[in-house]
Amino acid sequence: QVQLVESGGGLVQPGGSLRLSCVASTSIFNIHSMRWYRQAPGKQRELVATIFIGGGTIYRDSVEGRFTVSTDSAKNTVYLEMNSLQREDTAVYYCSAHMTNPTADYWGQGTQVTVSS
Repeated sequence: QVQLVESGGGLVQPGGSLRLSCVASTSIFNIHSMRWYRQAPGKQRELVATIFIGGGTIYRDSVEGRFTVSTDSAKNTVYLEMNSLQREDTAVYYCSAHMTNPTADYWGQGTQVTVSS
C-alpha cells in the first residue's frame, strides 16, 4: 500500500504559476511511474503528465511547454511545475503512482487549482 499526499494548489491569476507536490510513503525507486491527472467540473479525469522513474516524461499536448514534472528521490516527492496558467487549467489535480510486480495504482486525495482573475 502506498499513500500519496498532494499539496500546493490554490487560486492564481491567468498567466501565473503554481508548483504541486506529491509525497509518497515509499521510495520512488519502488514505483514504475508517477502521473498527474486533473478533473474539471463536469468533465472526465484526464492525464496531464507522466514521469517514468527510470527516465522519461510525457505531457498532454495542451500543457506541453508550460508544465514540467520532476522528482526528488531524497524526499520521495514528485512535482508538477505549472507556468503560464490558463483558466482552462482549473481543476482538481491528482497524483497517481503506478506500480509493477504486482501491478497496482495508488491515488492521492487531490488538490484544487483555480485560475481566475
